[in-house]
Amino acid sequence: MDMRQLVGRNFARLRKARGLTQEEVEARSGVSQQYLSSLERGQRNPTVITLYELARVLDVTVGDLVQVDEE
Repeated sequence: MDMRQLVGRNFARLRKARGLTQEEVEARSGVSQQYLSSLERGQRNPTVITLYELARVLDVTVGDLVQVDEE
């Protein structure tokens, strides 16, 4: 799995765990829903600033978004 897929999967998992829709994340972060959808599909390479904003909205660390799981 590459980093884009890892970040996308972690973001989707954390977003859903917090009961947020992509649209709610868009409203809170300024990152478009279309971008978030592409991110979750592993098609985007987010900047550090984007990772920071998404982590802030989800109330997690940037490390949580890039963490490799133990599977």
